[in-house]
Order: sequence, then C-alpha cells, then structure tokens
Amino acid sequence: MSVGDSVPDRVSAVGSSDPAKIIGLLVFIYAVYLVAGSIAGINPVSNLTSLTRWIGLFAIAALALNLHWGYTGLFNIGVIGFMGVGVYVAAIVSKDPVAAGGGGAVGGATGGLGLPLPIGMLAGAVAAALFGLLVALPALRLRADYLAIVTIAVSEIFRLSVRNGNIASFDVGGLSVGFGGGDGLQLDWGSEVELLFDALLLGGVYDSLSATAERLIGSPVAVDRIGYALILLAFMIGYYALLRRIGNSPFGRVLKAIREDEEATNSLGKDTDRFKIIVFMIGCGLMGLVGVLWFMNAGGGGGSVNPTQFRPDTTFYIWVALIIGGAGSNTGSVMGGALFAAFLYRGPRFLQTVIDKLTETDLGSFARRTGFGEAMAPIAGSFDPIPLLLYAVTKIQSLQLLIMGLVIIYLMQNRPQGLLGHRKEQAAAISLSRPDRRSDGDRAVAADGGAEDE
Repeated sequence: MSVGDSVPDRVSAVGSSDPAKIIGLLVFIYAVYLVAGSIAGINPVSNLTSLTRWIGLFAIAALALNLHWGYTGLFNIGVIGFMGVGVYVAAIVSKDPVAAGGGGAVGGATGGLGLPLPIGMLAGAVAAALFGLLVALPALRLRADYLAIVTIAVSEIFRLSVRNGNIASFDVGGLSVGFGGGDGLQLDWGSEVELLFDALLLGGVYDSLSATAERLIGSPVAVDRIGYALILLAFMIGYYALLRRIGNSPFGRVLKAIREDEEATNSLGKDTDRFKIIVFMIGCGLMGLVGVLWFMNAGGGGGSVNPTQFRPDTTFYIWVALIIGGAGSNTGSVMGGALFAAFLYRGPRFLQTVIDKLTETDLGSFARRTGFGEAMAPIAGSFDPIPLLLYAVTKIQSLQLLIMGLVIIYLMQNRPQGLLGHRKEQAAAISLSRPDRRSDGDRAVAADGGAEDE
C-alpha cells in the first residue's frame, strides 16, 4: 500500500490479506458452534475447546503435509506412521522411569527415561525425521503413486511392528522401557499443559489462567482444556510462520521448481535428490511433533496410545483437509483444516448432539423402531421420502464417511484446486513488478532511464 492509498483501499487490502481470511473463517465457525450449542444447551467451554482442539490439530497436520505435497509434490500417504514414531519416542523418553524387572509391558506398565516432556517432544520430532530419512533414501527415486505405495507400506510396517511382543519391554540402563506391544503405552505425563507452559517460561501465565478460569468456571479440567487449545493455536501459528519462511526462501523456491518440473530443475544444477531428502525429513519431523500433540490428554494424565489408533484413515482425513484448502497454500491448509474439523470431522457428531437435545426422544424413538429397510419402503411404494430423511437425520453421525466422500467427489469435479486455488507465487525475494511511471513533462520515464512512448 502506498502513502496515497485511500482509507477504503487500505481496509479492502487488510480484509483480503491471508490472516484476515483465516480470522474471518474462524469467527464464522465459532459463531455457528456457539449459537447452535447455546440453543441446544451444550456447555460452551467444552464445546469451543473441543472445536479448537480439532481445528488446531488438523490445521498443523495439513501444514506439515503441505510441505511435502503442496511445495515439493511428494505423495506421502503414510502420515500417521510418522505421527506414531513421534508420540512413541516422546513417551519412551519422557515417561516416569520404572526399574528393570518391575513388571514389563504385559501385566505391568513400562516406564521411560524420565526426561522433561519438551525434550521428549523434541526427541519424537527428531526420531520421526530420522525415520523419514530411512524411508527417503530408497524411496524418493520413485514418483507419484509408487512413492505413495511405499509410504503407506512403511506406515503399516510401523503399526504392526509396535504390536510385536519382543519389543513390548526391554531394559535400558537398568530401566524398563518399551513400546507396550498390543496393549499400547500409558502416557503418564500428568498435566502436559502445565509442563509445556513451564517449559516456555510461562508458568506464571498458566497460574493466572488457572486461577481466573477456576473462579469463573470452577473446573480444573476446563483450565487444562483451555490451555491445551491455546497451545495448539500457538503451534498452528508457529507452523504457518515456519512454512511461510521456507516457501519464501531460495530453498523453498527450489522445492516449487521440483514440484513443477524436476528434470528441468536438475538440469539447472540443483541436486534434486538432496533437496527432496531434506524436505522429506523436515516434513516428517513436523508430523512427528503433530503426533505428540494429537495424542496428548488435555485433561491431564491417563492418556494412552495403542497400535489400533494408527490406521490409515487418519492420513485420509488430513489429506481431505489439505484438498479442501488447496495444496501449495499455507493459508489454504489452515482454512481447510478448520473447515474439515468443524463441518466434516466433528460437525456430524456435534449436529447429532444438537438434534438429540432439541428433539428430546421423538427422533430417537423413531430411529430405534425403524430400520433402513423400513425407511426405504415408502419411497418404493408411494415415493414418500420423509421416513428416509428422518432416518438419515437420526443417523447423521453414521453417515460421516459418506458425507466426506460426497464432498471429495464434488471438489474433484468442480474445484480440484481447493478453496484458495493454485496461487501464482513470486519467485524472487524482491518485487519484480514494473515501477510506477513518473511524469517528465509530456512523457514518462522508462525503467532504463530513457523516455517511454505513450
């Protein structure tokens, strides 16, 4: 914006900026949930904190995936595997220690190394990045669907490996650690939120937040949920800033060149294999950190991870969030994650709760006494769709995957580029636009110093 811009022009420019789009969408989503929840009598604190949790998680997961697919064109559909590496390693590093011979994974609880949770989170991210390196060395010579097959295979290998009883418990320096086998691991981290605030030297802020929230709400669990939501929003902002920085750097411009034409980029002297390995490791490290945040228990203590939680459907959800927002756009990744979390992932469950609250038992009793066949029968007989619509309303949560599928089909047919579309991004660190013309008598001065014909 220049000095001479009018106030409406400045307001329009601010309103069309990326942060304004994200804030506007979040305000709309929160308003919808708050109004619908208040009408149905749902607790606003638990309602909005749960919504914020899923928005934050899907937004940062979509941002991490955007670094692979949107920036570099790497087709990674093994996201949940790298998330699993992150959370398992973080648990082993930061759980309370248990002496060797103290029970083990079967019939007892495995312990950890007893290091602070932030160190465990960092270790989880580093381990996921190193795991990504192991995958990248043989796999990144593959392209498109072949790379996708390798990544999903590696994710399944990890999920099945952690179920192995041979590594459920083992001794390290006199301590019993392990992956827990089929029983999984208990994440005995206590109040993770308080630990993270302390690690960020914000212990006083947490104490003030706790005192204020407990006075207003009267629930210590609600305090942790609010703090957890704020931490996720902080990570979302951090991921967004990091990817924006990467995208505007020379490194990021090479990544985008690889996405568009790897052979041409290689012919210009760029070692594309090295760039792909580096970016794959960075993205996997970010996914590992997402895994730790994903499986935290916001209420403090009692959380757990189990191999059955690392199925490919979570990767599918993250891909849907990225597709909705538009690959290659960080703003689109955040907005896609918010839309997916609010209306496709949590939305059906929330709508089902609102419907149940508003209708009391009328629709519920109808659903209990009416099966799918009975709801379809009036359509075949008298073309009466009302029973089927009522049945669908009572079963809307069960139709979640069907709704997701319909949305994906619609997007692929009508807007495959996503909400914000493929943006034309500036390739240079400085603006290459033509300078403004300056009047020199009756002629304008050209950029090379000569006069330009009108």
